[in-house]
Amino acid sequence: MHTVAVLATDHVVAADLGVPIEAFGRARLADGRRPYRVLVCAAEPQVATDTFTISAPHGLEALREADTIMVPGQSERGTPPGEDVLDALRAAARDGTRIASICVGAFTLAAAGLLDGRGATTHWLAADRLARMFPQVDVRPDVLYVDNGQILTSAGAAAGLDLCLHMIRRDFGSAVAADAARLSVMPLEREGGQAQFIVHAQPPVPRGSQLEPVLAWIEDNLARDVTLADMARRGGLSERTFSRRFREQTGTTPLQWLLRARVRRAQFLLETTDHGVERIAVQAGFGSATAFRERFKRVAGVTPQTYRASFRAATESSRAAAKASAQRVSA
Repeated sequence: MHTVAVLATDHVVAADLGVPIEAFGRARLADGRRPYRVLVCAAEPQVATDTFTISAPHGLEALREADTIMVPGQSERGTPPGEDVLDALRAAARDGTRIASICVGAFTLAAAGLLDGRGATTHWLAADRLARMFPQVDVRPDVLYVDNGQILTSAGAAAGLDLCLHMIRRDFGSAVAADAARLSVMPLEREGGQAQFIVHAQPPVPRGSQLEPVLAWIEDNLARDVTLADMARRGGLSERTFSRRFREQTGTTPLQWLLRARVRRAQFLLETTDHGVERIAVQAGFGSATAFRERFKRVAGVTPQTYRASFRAATESSRAAAKASAQRVSA
């Protein structure tokens, strides 16, 4: 079982704290088993948020047994983490533990020196301050999250959930991540591929929107030759009005959305089947293997073959880590 330690610091942002607890804690495998064990830890037994106080069941020693450490943000009322916290994070990084921040939790990682020379993001309101305080960090305010492999950072608010879903996908594949997204009532539209990918935000469609049934229809018909006229007709709008409303609500065009949906379908098939590229091209709606390779690489950044090989390597690594963790627990 993969152990996730969520670090609660002084005046931790309650929403940031709850997101990884719920996302990882509720994830489940196809057979119903829970793949993650979630621990909440802190330097002190009692930790204040801006509105209430929580009791942390575990101290900083829990970070040593974690496979992943999540660092939520602090409000402006919080005092910066002490050297004991920063030293614990540095030690975990040296041991190869995966460490991720949510929102302004990036400031804690930067203070520990874990973002030096790396790309990182945070809430857009705090991006300039992060860049001023830590000039050695390559701050990227216009992305949803940045995954450097071992060290990850996310932007604010819902981006923390996007990052958690991305990590679940990286650990256990698209099917488990999609199930976790459904449990969170969260679209996977905002996810972003593999470890090295940096992904621009794509806002979710508001619940109850006129576009919801259209997007569901698109997902069900990816293998068909779907046109803008088809989508507009499903939405009961002219092509021009449909395109305008689609961009207003999603930040992208209908055809770009369709392309990303097809790439996600292809990713799922590459991860979960041994189907050849030609067959996956047809199943995902690309028509030809040549068009599939070209468009997949444009969106995902790597070829389908490289994606499949990288995903399987990551899966084997995560399984090895989970086995090692289980052996430590039973020892």
